[in-house]
Amino acid sequence: MIELVLATANPHKVEEIRPLLDGIAEIRLVPVTALVDDWELEETGETLEENALLKARAAALATRMPAVGDDTGLFVGALDGAPGVRSSRYAGPQCSYEDNRRTLLAALTGVEGGARRAVFRTVVALACPDGSERVFEGALEGSIATSPRGTGGFGYDPVFVLPGGTTLAELSLQAKNEVSHRADAFRAFSGWLSSRGAERICPCNAPVG
Repeated sequence: MIELVLATANPHKVEEIRPLLDGIAEIRLVPVTALVDDWELEETGETLEENALLKARAAALATRMPAVGDDTGLFVGALDGAPGVRSSRYAGPQCSYEDNRRTLLAALTGVEGGARRAVFRTVVALACPDGSERVFEGALEGSIATSPRGTGGFGYDPVFVLPGGTTLAELSLQAKNEVSHRADAFRAFSGWLSSRGAERICPCNAPVG
């Protein structure tokens, strides 16, 4: 059994990510908050990849264990890609999910139809204590609703409309994990793990074979 540290203090992420790796019997996912007191990390990267690596590196260094970090951004074409890498703090420091949604909808006032297209992107980064690293990506295309719908999920889920017309927040966790950007990225990660065997995670940039 290999323990893999998840570099987040967000319980919603832990709840969503854990089932995505359940199919790999050799992996036990451990939130970094269970190993490091008062875990806190400022996201200073200019890209999703930089932030994901920042989290994974910090957790690997703090625990001396392989660690995985992820970062997600919502990119809206009509807003020149905003909120993008700053999606979690779009409305300002210490803002709530509702604050961010309200700011986004206000910014899209008067924007209609196809101009409200958007894409969710997630980058997952694996960092090992030996300094080796690996990055995986996932994406989900959709559009922004004119008002929130649904009670599931978190973040921008209530305003992100899938091609079928439902928001991510109107899906069950299981249904969301079948289509989401985060699931897409973690599926790529899971496939890579399965191809090499969990016991061979580190060094994670070594070839299989």
